[in-house]
Amino acid sequence: MTAELETWFIIKLPSGQCTILPREQLAAQADGDMKKWGPFASRADAIAHRVGLIRAGKCQPS
Repeated sequence: MTAELETWFIIKLPSGQCTILPREQLAAQADGDMKKWGPFASRADAIAHRVGLIRAGKCQPS
């Protein structure tokens, strides 16, 4: 899989922190009731959205 085809997701962990995962790791990490955002076209886009979620109080900074 090339980097152009990768999509990224943000998931909220039980601790309140949010982490960024590629689609391949999402299935292994995400629980059915976990809050998630995405997909994002690049990791940089996901990071920018994560910053916004932290500023909005939806995620705790790590």
